[in-house]
Amino acid sequence: MMNTIDLRGVQPTRAAFERLVPRPVVDVRVAMTVADELIHEVRTRGAVALAEQAEKFDGGAPASIRVPAADIAAAVDALAPDVRAALEEAIVRVRQATAVQVPPAAETAIGPGATIVQRWQPVERAGLYVPGGKAVYPSSVVMNAVPAQVAGVSSIALASPPQREFGGAVHPTILGAAGLLGIDEVYAMGGAGAIGALAYGVEDIGLDPVQVITGPGNIYVAAAKRLVRGQTGIDSEAGTTEILVIADDAADARYVAADLISQAEHDEAAASLLVTDSPAFADRVTAELEALAGATKHAERVRTALGGQQSAIVLVDDLAAAAAFSNAYGPEHLELQTADPDAVLALIQNAGAIFVGPTAPVSLGDYLAGSNHVLPTGGQARFSPGLGAYSFLRPQQVIRYDREALRTVADRIVALSSAEDLPAHGEAVTIRFA
Repeated sequence: MMNTIDLRGVQPTRAAFERLVPRPVVDVRVAMTVADELIHEVRTRGAVALAEQAEKFDGGAPASIRVPAADIAAAVDALAPDVRAALEEAIVRVRQATAVQVPPAAETAIGPGATIVQRWQPVERAGLYVPGGKAVYPSSVVMNAVPAQVAGVSSIALASPPQREFGGAVHPTILGAAGLLGIDEVYAMGGAGAIGALAYGVEDIGLDPVQVITGPGNIYVAAAKRLVRGQTGIDSEAGTTEILVIADDAADARYVAADLISQAEHDEAAASLLVTDSPAFADRVTAELEALAGATKHAERVRTALGGQQSAIVLVDDLAAAAAFSNAYGPEHLELQTADPDAVLALIQNAGAIFVGPTAPVSLGDYLAGSNHVLPTGGQARFSPGLGAYSFLRPQQVIRYDREALRTVADRIVALSSAEDLPAHGEAVTIRFA
């Protein structure tokens, strides 16, 4: 079912492993032209273009692109009790875990009369994108909205594609989750056009531009986020989901197989990888995959994802090599299911989120761990974090110098400004003591 990559005997260097890691054949650049055209249409034709794009790409043109507040309130009331309870619990847990991501202001005394205050200022307005596609993601409403609220963002707009099943409206469970969070600015729009609308605004529906756009989506959403970067900030260009499991003979093969399948059900291009130093364990996992994959609801999708070139069982010499391979890959989700997971954790540098031990599956993080499930994909975990309150914050330095504090450095400012042939810089200081 899954390809096997045998790296035993391969020198575990970053360069060697980066050449050998499996990746999906998904290049955001192929969607750039289409995304650019869709954004241009929205910028020039506003709501008319959004309605046409909804009819062409999504579930049909909505009766109103801006969702009426009454519809959001009704969706909250219509939530199934168990779903509502789960969402409310997720909100509490994510809010609790996110609160530590907002640093307090800190003042540094450089000298008498000279201070610098480091403060973290939230953006005023954020745009959250919640995808449609093959599944419904009320959990993504929570994961996007809570960090923005914890950061102190005062204005939040949420976009989600219209659904044919609901007559071109946003999925009611998405609306219900938004309502639970107090978000009353919701738009039925999807894809690249929605990203363009959030970035540049759409005057004829009262949509003001945002300063940051967050949330996952398809390749066209990723391309659009790349295109609007500069006009607005973005979290990352999220792609299809990834799970990498480092396991040894001490792990439960059935648990590992179930976890690989759990992420493969997202999408045919989802990446599921097992990295192990035990060929016998790899064989046990393969047998469990055969047994479990056919029994799950989205069996065909799962089999396609597991059989794709982006998924593999990787054999390595030891767990140190497994950690080196994982660091080269930079997985969105990393599970450590070994006899001594903390020893492996000490070797891990690059991962979006790390799940330690047999009772911390990725599904826990998708919903109720309290961690955020909006994470970097495609190797971006090597240099980018997952979504958090910090995604909506900007560090700012506030400088205060009194007259005597400025006098103590005046000559040195003049010296450096002269060395850089920018004498007016020095003169702006000396004029204060003339």
